[in-house]
Amino acid sequence: MIDGLMIRALYGILYREFLRFFQQRARFLSALVRPLIWLLVFSAGWRQTQGLAPYAPYETYIPYEVYMIPGLCAMIQLFNGMQSSLSMIYDREMGSMRVLLTTPLPRWFILVSRLFAGVAVSLLQVYAFLAIAFFFTYFEFLELDIAAIGYITVLPALILCGFMLGALGMALSATVKQLENFAGVMNFVIFPMFFISSALFPLWRIKDLSYTFYQFCTYNPFTYAVELIRFALHGQFYAEGALVVAVTSAIALGLAIYAYDPSRGLKAKGKRG
Repeated sequence: MIDGLMIRALYGILYREFLRFFQQRARFLSALVRPLIWLLVFSAGWRQTQGLAPYAPYETYIPYEVYMIPGLCAMIQLFNGMQSSLSMIYDREMGSMRVLLTTPLPRWFILVSRLFAGVAVSLLQVYAFLAIAFFFTYFEFLELDIAAIGYITVLPALILCGFMLGALGMALSATVKQLENFAGVMNFVIFPMFFISSALFPLWRIKDLSYTFYQFCTYNPFTYAVELIRFALHGQFYAEGALVVAVTSAIALGLAIYAYDPSRGLKAKGKRG
């Protein structure tokens, strides 16, 4: 049962996460500049050579920037999930999480609340990016062609994908003891997940070029997150993607809760060893 103490704790975690987000303007700007550079520069260079023939969920020929949008939305959530986990290591050692983890509140509730706060922040970043992309579309610099309903139907997909990527980062942060080490670990997670996926090129084209690389992409949960967002932006539901993302979220969150348990987690094992 969720009581008044839990509600106050959830409000406090949400408030602190949003307060930190709005105070760290550089974080917000970097979250927008990174995908916008990919959209405006990378897609411009590949626009003439990477136009894509119709395939689900698309019904007509699409320019390359249309294809890139879902992958860039997922990229924003990927970086946000890892950055939230990075700040969690700091908070765990000398910040608010150190206090929260010693309270009588259930450990799972604290972690889920922190994860929910990170997802809420990522939604602000994604919708800000989509608004700027729509601005460029309005002035015909881009041809995104996303129906108004797509901005609504994509919300559940973004929430689910945000939980998966945030839970993965949280599980990873539980195994890292020093803040400096986590920054290096992120590079071995973010870039392989992003590039070995369907974020930049469709799976059928990857399969034609390299079947081995295609197999790696199909085992990458980030691929299913990208495709789930892609279908949702066009008002369609991708059942396989939703299932993979939900299962991965549950597994990653379970590992994080186990690892953050002081009596059973990875840190306890390390101390006994």
